[in-house]
Amino acid sequence: MRTSARNQLHGRVTEVTIGAVMAEIMVEVSGQRIVAAITKDSAERLGLEPGAAVTVIVKATDVMIGVDD
Repeated sequence: MRTSARNQLHGRVTEVTIGAVMAEIMVEVSGQRIVAAITKDSAERLGLEPGAAVTVIVKATDVMIGVDD
């Protein structure tokens, strides 16, 4: 897979919740959970299910950083 996005994180799907139109996909990356909201059709086309190895691709105009006080 080739893409122009630089922020690519490799992980495993831990949970898939399919709704009427959208799907929520939880992915564990280095002990952290990332949640992606994608269309139901895309989730089904990709065959996403718990345990699947995936690449999370982040393409955003805003990236925020937080620190504990």
